[in-house]
Amino acid sequence: MKAVFKSLVVASSLIAAGLSSAGAVTISTSGSVTSGDWTLSNLTGSGTLVFSSTLIGALNAGGVQVSQVNPATVTSTKRTNGKYSAISAAAPVTSLTGTQTGAASFAANVVATAGGALQTAEADDFTTTGGSLAITNLRVDIDAKKVFATLVGGNGVGTVNNLYLWDITNITGATSGTLVNGVNTYSNDLTGLKINANAFSIFSRSLGLTSAGNDALATVTDFGKISSVVSFNAVKATTPPIPEPSTYALMGLGLVGIGLAARRRAK
Repeated sequence: MKAVFKSLVVASSLIAAGLSSAGAVTISTSGSVTSGDWTLSNLTGSGTLVFSSTLIGALNAGGVQVSQVNPATVTSTKRTNGKYSAISAAAPVTSLTGTQTGAASFAANVVATAGGALQTAEADDFTTTGGSLAITNLRVDIDAKKVFATLVGGNGVGTVNNLYLWDITNITGATSGTLVNGVNTYSNDLTGLKINANAFSIFSRSLGLTSAGNDALATVTDFGKISSVVSFNAVKATTPPIPEPSTYALMGLGLVGIGLAARRRAK
């Protein structure tokens, strides 16, 4: 009799597992991960930070120079007077954390990149002693609409890991979809990057800003946008057709019947 009830418990557990959906998974640029019936691998992509015109204006006013922090690539153009007219930093994606719900619905939650941009300032009317600030290893939390980063600042700031840096005003483009066999790609723009008070103070100290420099930075209400393209390969395992919910109900009734019959025989 005990063996019969143990079999019922095991069978019920298997049914529950079949009805449940896969949880959060992280795909990296190397290796693969299994999510439900899917194997996800070969992560590629980049996140490109495009500096806003107001941020470029503030950098120009303070004579700040921008260079890349590998493995990111900084692209810039300058006018004939040596002032920047455009700046962007493209960083390779290192990981993607997403949630699979149901059989094949996948939503991207967090995207991480490597490298970034270094800003260097010399002493002038906007900086007391000059300084530097490297913004690297962005981690974009799509659900919370926040951007975190590793900052390496001058003037005694040092390294600040996982700093809450910007709020995202708008997200446009695909951040979720139905998995397909082969390459799955999500492209989106994160616009209206707004700095928070703590990050602002770290910026100011790292660059050694004067009151005039702080005033110039305070005018930057939009730091720019992040354009992201992320791709990964998905392969679905060959499995028998999934029974309909009604089939599970019939299985449950059948198991109950087996238990009652075994009980009668025992009596």
